Amino acid sequence: MRVFDAPLKNEVCPNGIVSFELAKDLSVSKNILNSWDDNAKANAGLSLGFDFLFLIVYSSFIALLIYNLNNRFWKDKGFYKVGRVLVYLIFVAAIFDIIENIALIELLKDNLIQVWASIAYYFASLKFIFILICLLYVIINWLAYLLVINKKDKRFKI
Repeated sequence: MRVFDAPLKNEVCPNGIVSFELAKDLSVSKNILNSWDDNAKANAGLSLGFDFLFLIVYSSFIALLIYNLNNRFWKDKGFYKVGRVLVYLIFVAAIFDIIENIALIELLKDNLIQVWASIAYYFASLKFIFILICLLYVIINWLAYLLVINKKDKRFKI
């Protein structure tokens, strides 16, 4: 993904495809598109195409992490429901990623209307928030796991 993203970065678009995803206004999207040459636009299209595969990988991986941590730590406890909700939430994030990608592809095809920029922005924003929530759950549970191991086995040092 970094290979595709490198030609997209410039003064107008410092974060590559992420800048394009989070361009809330059509004028910003147009400025980004105008700052890209044909090669950069092709790379943006390839990046969006590969993102359809990547979203399956990241959502499945994070869902499995949450599922396993949830079953290890929270089985038969009230907090178990939170993990179950987060397993579904990461797949909602993947669906939002699909919708965002479709909107960005429409902008790349010169279908330059505000609705596509808005759809990309709002769905990308929610996608990033949902992924962050799920990753925080994984990190917090992983740290809790390390603390449990450290309490049980004094030879283990963090």
